[in-house]
Amino acid sequence: MTQEQILNIKKTLKELGISEINNGVCTGTEWIETDGEIVDSISPISGEPIAKIKQGTWENYETVMSKAQEAFKTWRMVPAPKRGDIVRQIGMKLREKKEALGMLVTLEVGKIYQEGLGEVQEMIDVSDYSLGLSRQLWGYTMHSERPNHRMYDQYHPLGVIGIISAFNFPVAVWAWNAMVALTCGNVVIWKPSSKSFLSAIAVHNIISDVLKQNEVPEGVVNLIASSSKYIGDDFLADNRLPLISCTGSTKVGKKVGRIVGERLGKSILELGGNNAIIITADADIKMALSATLFGAVGTCGQRCTSTRRLIIHESIYENFKNKLIQAYKQIRIGNPLDPETLVGPMIDGGAVSMFLDAVEAVKKEGGKILYGGKKIQNQDCKSTNYVIPCIAEIKNNFEIVQNETFAPLLYLMKYNTIEEAIAIHNNVKQGLSSSIFSTNIYETERFLSHEGSDCGIANVNIGTSGAEIGGAFGGEKDTGGGRESGSDAWKAYMRRQTNTINYSKELPFAQGIKFIL
Repeated sequence: MTQEQILNIKKTLKELGISEINNGVCTGTEWIETDGEIVDSISPISGEPIAKIKQGTWENYETVMSKAQEAFKTWRMVPAPKRGDIVRQIGMKLREKKEALGMLVTLEVGKIYQEGLGEVQEMIDVSDYSLGLSRQLWGYTMHSERPNHRMYDQYHPLGVIGIISAFNFPVAVWAWNAMVALTCGNVVIWKPSSKSFLSAIAVHNIISDVLKQNEVPEGVVNLIASSSKYIGDDFLADNRLPLISCTGSTKVGKKVGRIVGERLGKSILELGGNNAIIITADADIKMALSATLFGAVGTCGQRCTSTRRLIIHESIYENFKNKLIQAYKQIRIGNPLDPETLVGPMIDGGAVSMFLDAVEAVKKEGGKILYGGKKIQNQDCKSTNYVIPCIAEIKNNFEIVQNETFAPLLYLMKYNTIEEAIAIHNNVKQGLSSSIFSTNIYETERFLSHEGSDCGIANVNIGTSGAEIGGAFGGEKDTGGGRESGSDAWKAYMRRQTNTINYSKELPFAQGIKFIL
């Protein structure tokens, strides 16, 4: 890194309240002194430590939970529009710290600075969205079959919500859940990825003044930065958490779903994706190429919505393939703090090994590597977490293709008819995001129909990544089936209640039943 970048990093850490050693437990307005093991946050950019974190223990968690349960009694009675306005103020504070927090996200997880800024913008956007939501927590009214009766349903907050986030979106995923959950009257406990503790700590430093100024009770917005050594399955099994929202791999999600389900708790699971773009003979090639490039290599392929499969019509296959390879050759890989860089590092050495193993598996199954698939040494940094994004020709039924590789590995395959393309598209276990590029309305409408994409997200003439917060985000099949953020996803954070009111002096029973004493 240059001397200027090092100075900017030091300035950023100071602005965000990040010190040499940081406590990992917060109740929103107060930090709790912890005695857990001290761990380093290692930047994948340089391979060097950024700062240290004192992890929370189960004893700390019990303290946080006690405060959260007590705070819920007060917070749920605050009028929803007032809760929404406090969330709005959190968004305003995030606006003030957007550049600093975006840089910390880049420093801690390796995504390019523009993506770091974009992630903070998502936090701001969902805060704004939640203000409007606070006046729209609606229920339906129904006509009763009994005279002089009325019926309606309404929604009440659940209680203490657990949020488990992944490293690839170290702050935005928390906001998708927390801003909506808080607006709905819940309180939250955040357990961030152990690879992005500092970003979570910075968020709580940023929002603490807003909570204090609005006299929000201690325990409404909570953080417990801790590895599974201290807080693991027991967190999932805790009956005091009526809902746990977890973002992670399918393997982790199945474990979360099983443990939470065994106690009849609720879960929102945002898990793996195996996302494909269908590129038809009627596609706008330039648009499809740009969408593919960003979708496949953005965040170094470490997005759940990353483009992993490309299903191309045979008449344009060779032309598109050649253009794509040329585009990949122009990608600048390196320090993500450099504005010229398009692809930064993978999160750590384990992720690099997984990428290289997947490339070898492609070869063993008979696939062909068209470009990349190698580890490189970045000239500016000591880190060994940099790779050349890979393009491979394969068949959809290969075992390696059926399983998500959380890395910049893109599979190319060809098709003849739109029916065949959709069949290939749907023939994987995951069902998160999908896309088709075509100017043919018959093709695009079929893709969006009952017999089309089986994913939770289906796009036309845009890529698989970059979902807006206004729509419900989530997928089907091994992706988990949960929904976060917009549309009516807020209902998952509340309990539904049907109410019947008798305003007569008679007591008729439903279904015409006669019961006379």
